[in-house]
Amino acid sequence: MPAEFSGHIGCVMIFPERADSWQYGAVKARKAFAEVAKAIAKGEKVTMLASHSQYDNARRLLPDYIRVVEMSSDDAWARDVSPEFVTDDKGNIRGVDFYFNAWGGLYDGLYFPWDKDNAIAKKLCDLYDIDIYDFSDFVLEGGSISVDGLGTVLTTETCLLSKGRNPDLSREEIEHRLCEGLGAEKVIWLPGGISGDETNEHVDNICVFAAPHKVLLSWCEDEADEQYEMCRKCLQVLENSTDATGEKIEVIKLPMPKPVYMTEDEVEGLDYCFGEPTRNVEERLSASYVNLYIGNKTVVMPAFGGENEEADKRAAEIVKSVFPEKEVISVYARDILIGGGNIHCITHQIPEF
Repeated sequence: MPAEFSGHIGCVMIFPERADSWQYGAVKARKAFAEVAKAIAKGEKVTMLASHSQYDNARRLLPDYIRVVEMSSDDAWARDVSPEFVTDDKGNIRGVDFYFNAWGGLYDGLYFPWDKDNAIAKKLCDLYDIDIYDFSDFVLEGGSISVDGLGTVLTTETCLLSKGRNPDLSREEIEHRLCEGLGAEKVIWLPGGISGDETNEHVDNICVFAAPHKVLLSWCEDEADEQYEMCRKCLQVLENSTDATGEKIEVIKLPMPKPVYMTEDEVEGLDYCFGEPTRNVEERLSASYVNLYIGNKTVVMPAFGGENEEADKRAAEIVKSVFPEKEVISVYARDILIGGGNIHCITHQIPEF
């Protein structure tokens, strides 16, 4: 599987509409998604998937250079429902269709049904005329992994070992299936991710590969914060690991924003899901600058504004130092974060082949 920092032929996103994920009918979320799409489109072709009922809204909101394709889904998390892509040294590419069960199925998943989401991998491979490997007996989301293109996979124990994904498989069997499906040789297991991340702590909120032998690690500097110890546990694992090539891993610490909490107005703007609220007042959201998209010409990263304005600038400066050849674009992402994820979660690259 090629790394995200390698070249892309394009990027896929899904137009948001689910009213229990996106406040006030997703109006603000759609504008934020559009800003992300336009920033990525500076360097690669962006395709926005939209349902039949939202196709006209997507086409109206997005510029002509962004392709809009009618395709049904259950929500808007392109990272997790798209196929992963693997390539060979002859220039061939295939999609890998893992099973999606809304981050935990009937055990601790976030919604039901998820059949439309689970069908997207095959549909995207048809759209791009790419053959597919069937791994539908293994539950995996794209946000739960980060790869370096050299055979190394990063993931978290809290996510991939959770009971709602592959409960009949041992850790060793899960590792084997990961390597088999992604063409990898080594898995580095971080103990967990960002506290409150309802995906069972996806790795793309805590740590991602930014280059060969180099990662960005979300870093909490407040000793009183519940996230403080987890960041240090992850750092310890990384400092005592080598990648699939035997190289040590350089860790770039990306300080976290100050905690971001739901407001009463935001909670009131969300529909109930099966009779229960999806957010609560003063609920802490899993805000992280690591949840960014590494494009061909741009790195698109979240900004949170308010009391985090200085933190937003500091994070952008660090990311720019890691990607000096790319334009770093910060997009105000609170209206994305309310849905439960961020910029990396709503995007998925199609690698060059």
